[in-house]
Amino acid sequence: MKDKRILYVSSEVVPYLPENEVSQTSFDTPKMINDLGGQIRIFMPRYGSINERRHQLHEVIRLSGMNLVVNDMDMPLIIKVASIPKERIQVYFIDNDDYFKRKGTFGEDDQPMYEDNDERAIFFVKGVVETIKKLNWVPDIIHVHGWMASLLPLYMKKFYNDESIFADTKIITSIYSSGFEGKLSENMFGKIAFDEFNEKDIAGFSDATYANIMKNAIDNSDGIVISSAELPEDLTNYIQSSNKPFLPFDAKENMKDFYPEFYLQKV
Repeated sequence: MKDKRILYVSSEVVPYLPENEVSQTSFDTPKMINDLGGQIRIFMPRYGSINERRHQLHEVIRLSGMNLVVNDMDMPLIIKVASIPKERIQVYFIDNDDYFKRKGTFGEDDQPMYEDNDERAIFFVKGVVETIKKLNWVPDIIHVHGWMASLLPLYMKKFYNDESIFADTKIITSIYSSGFEGKLSENMFGKIAFDEFNEKDIAGFSDATYANIMKNAIDNSDGIVISSAELPEDLTNYIQSSNKPFLPFDAKENMKDFYPEFYLQKV
């Protein structure tokens, strides 16, 4: 993995959010690749629950200041950065006061899921790609974790497909058992369709369940990692029938034995 550039894009990352399957794996995997000599960067949303003083976040003025269009609205992009203590791994935070300056991560006690989580996801993945372009740091591999980041394969393959700097970048998506109940939004198809995708490429968003959103990510990824011991049967079958290289679930202590080969040879 020496000097390979690996970008991790995740909904949640330890130590900035509480430990769960997504947030812990989104820390363990970059740490392992960093220890093997890879060049690592992580992107995640800057949720309101993240204590900026404790984690020493600071705004990157040269990267902030652009506006991103989401569903015909101009939304200002703010970029903040911090380093994971003792790991020498930079974490970039995609921020916007309207979307992320809230008490909850994906929702609150009286509202388990925010109604605009679909817009937040669109803003997040656009913000990641635009920031990479400004950094002029082109990853060899982008590894996606969590449903808030799961639109990135679609946008990379279909929206930013004319960006020549990403011509050789491969996209891997981790699939987890945990997601959300019901639908992300009744209007998600229309909000994504605003970006002028071919309707067949986004058909699944007309019924924006967790499974359908992850199936779209699988369709637009170059490789899949099964990151939970058990997945819903329809997702397992979809992965197996996708003809994409996939890495079966295994214990995290074995990661260093199979991830490098999957990154460099399978994908």
